[in-house]
Amino acid sequence: MCVPVMSYSILDPATPDSKRASQCALAVMAKAPRPGRVKTRLSPPLTGEQAAAINVCFLRDTTENIAALGARCSSVGVVSYTPVSDEALFDNLLPRGFALIPQRGDGFGERLMATAEDILACGYGSVCLIDSDSPTVPAVAFEQAVAALQREGDRVVLGPSHDGGYYLIGLKRAHSGLFTDITWSTASVFSETVSAAKTAGIEVVLLPLWYDIDDHETLELLKAELLHGTAPSFTSVSGYDAVHTRDYLYELNRTSGDCP
Repeated sequence: MCVPVMSYSILDPATPDSKRASQCALAVMAKAPRPGRVKTRLSPPLTGEQAAAINVCFLRDTTENIAALGARCSSVGVVSYTPVSDEALFDNLLPRGFALIPQRGDGFGERLMATAEDILACGYGSVCLIDSDSPTVPAVAFEQAVAALQREGDRVVLGPSHDGGYYLIGLKRAHSGLFTDITWSTASVFSETVSAAKTAGIEVVLLPLWYDIDDHETLELLKAELLHGTAPSFTSVSGYDAVHTRDYLYELNRTSGDCP
């Protein structure tokens, strides 16, 4: 039986829509899910195909979490993707109503800044840039981010990660100072970003501490949370029930003979 293909609209910063001004765009930063190109630090213990498959699960869970939020507050889901021209690889992976926007720029900071600029240019009142490696981020964290950005006045919202980075940065204006001179992929990203915001006189709102999955150690943390109900020791907030990721982890354990 043929499965209908669900493709998604592509946002164009050159055609802004004033009707979006009251909305916060929750934009997931994502690579097209090609084996050998995504979650490579999880291989080993996973194969390249398994790493790509779990990447898809992360994306599905994160976007479904965001889609459910849209019914409770004024937010919309977006995926900022790379490489350009691989948008078809997202067909049928995202909830209905999501839009795509291609990434531009060379380094990670450039791509974050460009995505913020492009989404705000589309007419949205605010934007949250969200990593695609944290499928159990509590829904309340996204709700808090949207609520903070809907208040009067300028501010930056940050969701700190346990490794010293952040899983979310929310903005009403694309402040370039938050993305330049940051030592990316280090344990100082969060602290450097907070310092940059304070230097620029921008209010900082913090979300609950969470974690992203990018190596064997954090994969085990994820397994403990989803398969055994053991919450991370550094938080008292309940994580999102990432059913796609949980089911895939269970299947991996079953086929390896290590059932929970």
